[in-house]
Amino acid sequence: MSSQVRDSRSWLAFLHLDGRRLWIFLALCVGLAVLEACGDAGRELLRYERDAIAAGEWWRLLTGHVVHLGWRHFALNVMGLALMWALFFPDYSPARWVAILLVSALAIDVAFLTIERHIDWYVGLSGALHGVMVAGTVAHIRRRERDAFILAPFLVIKLAWEQFGGAMPYSSDPGANVVVDAHLYGALGGLLVSLVPFRRAVARPML
Repeated sequence: MSSQVRDSRSWLAFLHLDGRRLWIFLALCVGLAVLEACGDAGRELLRYERDAIAAGEWWRLLTGHVVHLGWRHFALNVMGLALMWALFFPDYSPARWVAILLVSALAIDVAFLTIERHIDWYVGLSGALHGVMVAGTVAHIRRRERDAFILAPFLVIKLAWEQFGGAMPYSSDPGANVVVDAHLYGALGGLLVSLVPFRRAVARPML
C-alpha cells in the first residue's frame, strides 16, 4: 500500500469519516445536493413558510432545514457539517445526534412561530448545526478537553456578534439575508439536549 493511500486513510479516520461513517456522511451530502438540484420548485415546496404551516403543511418544520438558498449556501452548510462531524462525532451516539438535530431544528421552528412572527419563510441547516456545535462543546467541557477553552468563548462571541452586529461575513449568498436568530435558537436547542443526563461517550483514541 502506498504512503499516499495510508495518509489519506489516516486523515479520513482522523475526521471520523472512515468505513461506514464515510458512506453515511456522503449519503447526507448527496441527499442535500439532490434537494438543492430541485431548484426553486423544491425550495418553495419544502421551506419553512409560516402561512403554509398554519394551513397544515407540517412537514415544512423539518424540511425547511435541509433546503438552501443556492449552491453557495449549500456548500457552506456542507462544509459546516463536515467540520462538526470532524470535531464532535464521537461525543454522542448516533441516536443522540439525531435527537440533538431534531430538537435544535424544532427549537428554531417554535421560536419563529411564537416569537419571530415577522419571519415568513426560512431555509438552511446552519441553525441546527449551531445546536450540534453547542452540544459537542458541552461534551468537551465535561471531559475538560483543552479545545473547550477555545470552542466555548468562540461560540459565545459569535452568537453575541450576530445578535448585536449582524451576520458574519461570507455566511451566505450575496444579497441574501441571514436569519441570525436561527443560530441562537438552534444553539439553545442543542444546549437543552446536551444537558439531559446521558451515558458517557467512549473516550477518543489518542492520535
